[in-house]
Amino acid sequence: MHILRTCLALLCLLPIIPIHAEILVTEDYPPFNIVNPKTGEVTGISTEKVQELMRRAGEKYSITAYPWARSIQMAQNNPDTCVFSTSRTPGREQLYKWVGPLVKNNWVIFARADDTRHPKSLEDLRIYVIGSYRNDAIAEYFSLKGFNTELASTDADNPRKMLAGRFDFWASGELLGWEILKQQGLTKMVIQLFTFNQTEMYLACNTSMSQAKIDKWNQILKEMEKDGTSTAIEKKYK
Repeated sequence: MHILRTCLALLCLLPIIPIHAEILVTEDYPPFNIVNPKTGEVTGISTEKVQELMRRAGEKYSITAYPWARSIQMAQNNPDTCVFSTSRTPGREQLYKWVGPLVKNNWVIFARADDTRHPKSLEDLRIYVIGSYRNDAIAEYFSLKGFNTELASTDADNPRKMLAGRFDFWASGELLGWEILKQQGLTKMVIQLFTFNQTEMYLACNTSMSQAKIDKWNQILKEMEKDGTSTAIEKKYK
């Protein structure tokens, strides 16, 4: 009995080891990642695909939304952490291990509806200031090409900044841009000029993630494409 009590006492001193779970982080980027402002619950096209992917893989996981700068830093610095929906660009290639693509994203230029200037190409934009937001792939794209940009903390700040004359034109994801305009009641005050790029968006994981797991997740995602699951999720948001 004395030995049993001693063993139980020693067990109480051992650290509690949590059940392993993947940490998935994101931002509010509708319709791909949609954050409920009251509950913090995340839905959306990419989110539902990631949830189904984790279910099929038998993974325990959490999904939490943060400001984008924090989310991408977490995925770069913390083991077992992935961020979505992340545009896969040459500058980011070595920063993560990639699962996807989850979705495609058109990049477009927006203008004030009363603006008489109508640039038709990226080269036409070189003389202007372009609005985007910090740490976004679109902002990185314009910076690498030497454009003059003004960066907001979040993309939701940009429509009113453009309408106030803080910059000339706004570069954003097409679906995200129109969703922001709809939420802010500005759809009649802003027009879309042209599409200048299309990217694929991924689940981007910390480089310490095992390659076997990354390969497994990519295979499951391919199976979801083949069996129609991914298409069914996309149709829910059209």
